[in-house]
Amino acid sequence: TTSHSMPQSHKFRILTNLGTNNKQQEEPKKQRVLVTGAAGRIGSCFAEHFHQKYDLRLMVQKIDKASDKIKNYGEVVEADLGDLPKLQEISRDIDTVLHLAGDPSPSATWESLLPNNMVGTYNMFTAAKFSGCKKIVYASSIHAVSGYPTDFQVKTHEVVNPGDLYGVTKCFGEALGRYMAEKEGVPVIAIRIGTYGPVEKVQNDDGLKVLDSFVSQRDLNQLMELCIDDQRLQFAIFNGVSNNCFKKLDISDARELLGYQPLDDATNEHPLIKDAQLSKTIMAHSVIDPHQKSGIRNQLA
Repeated sequence: TTSHSMPQSHKFRILTNLGTNNKQQEEPKKQRVLVTGAAGRIGSCFAEHFHQKYDLRLMVQKIDKASDKIKNYGEVVEADLGDLPKLQEISRDIDTVLHLAGDPSPSATWESLLPNNMVGTYNMFTAAKFSGCKKIVYASSIHAVSGYPTDFQVKTHEVVNPGDLYGVTKCFGEALGRYMAEKEGVPVIAIRIGTYGPVEKVQNDDGLKVLDSFVSQRDLNQLMELCIDDQRLQFAIFNGVSNNCFKKLDISDARELLGYQPLDDATNEHPLIKDAQLSKTIMAHSVIDPHQKSGIRNQLA
């Protein structure tokens, strides 16, 4: 592998010696993707939109009404994150693990976070290694870096700075992912997911609170798809927010390395500010502003 030069805590690792494709005429085989936490908000939305592109195995903690809603999108399997042998079993013949399962509450306590977000993540990662999976895409969170001031834009190379105990467990998952990628040979991509939901989430009064952290369903789906399909990265952390005019998390790495092109902007959705079209009206303080002229215009005349 070779390193993409990045300062401080995080380096992108690029796979080399990928070989040449001698079967260009063959129809590409569907990737087999194991989605943990498949009955949750993110997992069920992903399954609904990608069940035709990928061969999905959908892991749920128990078979119930929530799992019934996704049964038409793939093979539904019941498993617990604490059951390593079962996780090894359901990881067989899987290309990519999309690991979404865990306790999603920022207010969760240690009694839940330890088994679900730490032991469970360890078990899932090691099961993927045991079963020969080719990649893990890990659902990290903005909470891994939410300890920074609200006016500070966090880039992926910034050191982790969790704002709560939940965020601490996501830092653990990112660190474990780097170890698995660089020392155990299983590529891992972590996505620091922002405030997730449909665009309606930012169309009410509470939407003002998440204008800089919002990620829409279709934008996160796009980012997860790009991570699953990527064939170059051995290890990476990407920030997962929409194309908001103001972004708590910088997404330039995802744009550059994955081709991420988010479609939604929270500031275009909130009723109090959408008419202002902030993404178009705020000055760039550069030559691209309508009122500003090029300093070399005389030489171009």
